[in-house]
Amino acid sequence: MKRHTKQRDEVRAALEQMDGFVSAQELHTVLKNHGSSIGLATVYRNLTGLVEEGVADPLTRAGETVYRACEPGHHHHLVCRGCGRATEISAHAVESWAQGVADAYGYAHPEHVVDVFGLCPSCQKDSTGN
Repeated sequence: MKRHTKQRDEVRAALEQMDGFVSAQELHTVLKNHGSSIGLATVYRNLTGLVEEGVADPLTRAGETVYRACEPGHHHHLVCRGCGRATEISAHAVESWAQGVADAYGYAHPEHVVDVFGLCPSCQKDSTGN
């Protein structure tokens, strides 16, 4: 576990206040607007550390990595392509499938990332005008 610094605590607190996934640049802007002197490189470095600790989730969206605070431990997301809202989901079938594929090819200690993308009910409603 990495040591906790004032900057790391600032980044984590700001990330926990955000709704959905945000880019490092967006988070940096929020921090600056709230009087922080933290640099963008420091935001990136601390986000990487938070991901390594398992308390932030990264997601690649349109070629850019975005982040959100999360509960520690392995999990998956259902992500809205419209508003970016993310919901943590259980995926027991995926876990079984991944282990089965690894076993079939003789691999040990498999890891995987699965995110499901769609439109949330609110964005569906907005896109149809109903």
